[in-house]
Amino acid sequence: MRNPTHHSGRRPGTRRPLALAALPAALLALICAGPAPGATAPGAGSPARAGVTTDVRTAVRPVRADAHATAPRARARAFDVAPARAALGRLLPRHWRQFTLVPDTTAGPDTFTVSGTAGAITVRGSTGATLLTGVGWYLQHVAGVDIGWPGDSIGMLPARLPAVPSPVTRSAQVPHRYALNDTDDGYSGPYRSFEEHQRQIDLMALHGINEVFVQVGAEYPYYRALQGFGYSAEELRRWIPGPGHQSWWLLQNLSEFGGPVPERLMRERAALGGRIAEQLRGLGMTAVLPGYFGTVPPGFAARNPGSSTVAQGDWAGFDRPDWLDPASPVFAKLAAAYYAEQRAVFGDSTMYRMSPLHEGGQTGSVDVGAAARAIQDALHAARPGALWAVLGWQDDPTAELLAGVDTSKLLILDGLSDRYNRLDREARWGGAPYAMGTIYNFGGHTTVGANSSVWIERFGPWRDKADSALAGTAYLPEATGTNPAAFDLFTDLAWERGPIDQRKWFADFAARRYGRPDAEAAAAWEELRKGPYSTSSGLWSESQDSLFTARPALTAAGAAYWSPRSMRYPAGSVRKALDHLLKVDPALRGSSAYRFDLVDTARQALANHSRVLLPRIRAAYEAKDLTRFRALTAEWQDGMRKLDAVTGSDPAFLLGGWLSGARSWGTDRAEQDRYEYDARSLLSVWGRRSTSEGGFLHDYANREWNGLISELYAPRWAHYFASLDEALVRKAAPRQIDWHAFEAEWAGRTTRHPDRPSGDPYRLAEQVAAALPPPAATR
Repeated sequence: MRNPTHHSGRRPGTRRPLALAALPAALLALICAGPAPGATAPGAGSPARAGVTTDVRTAVRPVRADAHATAPRARARAFDVAPARAALGRLLPRHWRQFTLVPDTTAGPDTFTVSGTAGAITVRGSTGATLLTGVGWYLQHVAGVDIGWPGDSIGMLPARLPAVPSPVTRSAQVPHRYALNDTDDGYSGPYRSFEEHQRQIDLMALHGINEVFVQVGAEYPYYRALQGFGYSAEELRRWIPGPGHQSWWLLQNLSEFGGPVPERLMRERAALGGRIAEQLRGLGMTAVLPGYFGTVPPGFAARNPGSSTVAQGDWAGFDRPDWLDPASPVFAKLAAAYYAEQRAVFGDSTMYRMSPLHEGGQTGSVDVGAAARAIQDALHAARPGALWAVLGWQDDPTAELLAGVDTSKLLILDGLSDRYNRLDREARWGGAPYAMGTIYNFGGHTTVGANSSVWIERFGPWRDKADSALAGTAYLPEATGTNPAAFDLFTDLAWERGPIDQRKWFADFAARRYGRPDAEAAAAWEELRKGPYSTSSGLWSESQDSLFTARPALTAAGAAYWSPRSMRYPAGSVRKALDHLLKVDPALRGSSAYRFDLVDTARQALANHSRVLLPRIRAAYEAKDLTRFRALTAEWQDGMRKLDAVTGSDPAFLLGGWLSGARSWGTDRAEQDRYEYDARSLLSVWGRRSTSEGGFLHDYANREWNGLISELYAPRWAHYFASLDEALVRKAAPRQIDWHAFEAEWAGRTTRHPDRPSGDPYRLAEQVAAALPPPAATR
């Protein structure tokens, strides 16, 4: 997904994903369930690896959409609490027995009540996920600890949990709390294991989310269905891209990159996706599935008489897949086949994601309103009454599309709610229901910050105005697992009855983030609040990225082509925050939350300094001052060494995990190398030369990770500075460098990198602080 004016987060693990062969839903529920309170251990284990079945459609028993899926504003009913109890065991392995989870069939929808004495906390709720949201509320407001994304402070919990002073009941202020951008599977990790996806689901339930996009394995229904419309398995395996790039294939932006995809891989990914959907349903959450809106391979019309297709042209240098006119008779047949294949593996849902003509595309002679009506009719023929979720992005959804559908069965996920000013979503979309969303991360950038003050200023007034069509929130960063404060705050919006006081919220966050109040922690987060977490709307929803990760140039102003070109907040705020974090009470420094925040803040302080240092290097070069040029470029390269070292001390910043996760899915060396290229290319060249250069996608997914810095970014800058040094010595113009060739060579490597952190994060962050100018000198 590209920024209209100009997606890690959590890395995949190194364990081989389960093949997930014939595991019926009942067995999966049993695996995920876990014993009742008082038993010896929660059910957090995973089944042993089994052989791959010939047809993954037998791997997961279909689940009726109304069996578990969240029905907004529906009456609460009885449900199995075992999946929520198992999740609680995973989240709080030392304290889960002190909670009693009670299904509350009398409660209103999306409602929990928390009560109890010391060591005996009772949470009642309308769904399994809502029970976990109640636990999350207790941890945040009573126990004073945080389970963030990433990092937690649960090690600070006392052996006996504190009592709830008086029973507290909370209800969600909006029925839809949607999560995950269409790009998340690509930018957060297309080669993750089930355990990593399970952790993600647990965190989303803990923070009140009830609708989650499931993309893993979405290629398999296409693969199965299209074989009935004139395509061989081999042709389709070439057409479907590698997992790292499938997000954009599903958006109808590209095809045929990073493949061919083995059928075995598709079966395993589909089984994994089916298991993710089952996990969500077990908690009473909606597994939002991709719908069918007309994507077809080349030559479809010639093989299927009576059909009509429209070539979709170019997207960033890629040939887009063709679009089958939804009004043609063949569309209904293909859509029915697609939904039947999808049901066999993923079960049904009450919500489906589709964005026709995303980021351009060609309508040809197609009547967009009639096409939209046919898309919705095909969805309802397969899933009566299902909600169509469409992304609000750039000019979509258009008035023509909205005019053709029943908007009471539509939800617009607004990706621009906090980005621009003078927005009137009711007028723009004719009163169609929408969810206020945020995309504060693009491409998986490691930059901190968000327009969080804009969320607070807009959510209440937008929800409460007389003609409001606001029906939810949409958590849509292109990659998840960065900015834990932003995740906490944005998900709090839907559960707070009144307006949030941003200053107080960040002060409270600082206290629970490390397990108890600390003056230095509070001061650090006040600086971060005033700086990167109070950026304004008008043009951007993400903060600037780092120049260390930029393609070298003395005039570089950003790494990704569509990123902000300058600082969006005073750099001194992060520099001051780093000094305060280094003074936090030593007793609070042992948590993964403190470690992540310290490393992230040190990383950001260094990244911000790159914007001070590069203009000085340029000035020295232009003045032909070789001595100063060499001193400053040595300082730059030392900064990159410190950056690589400090990011190597936390598991969230390791290239090694990203790469070993990709290789773990291969059955032989050739497959492993192909998946590693798929993963590496996404971080660097993104695609082939035409897309990297002509489409400006190189470095779109830049991120300051250990290994990526030392093997790509630092050598790239060293190579550039050497060319400038040579030019000064020879008194000649610098030689031209083919940067795409440089980056493509890196993308094709198979070098190994650590997938476990090393080094003392505190000592390394101290070294960063010592090397940077003092806060008073940082504007």
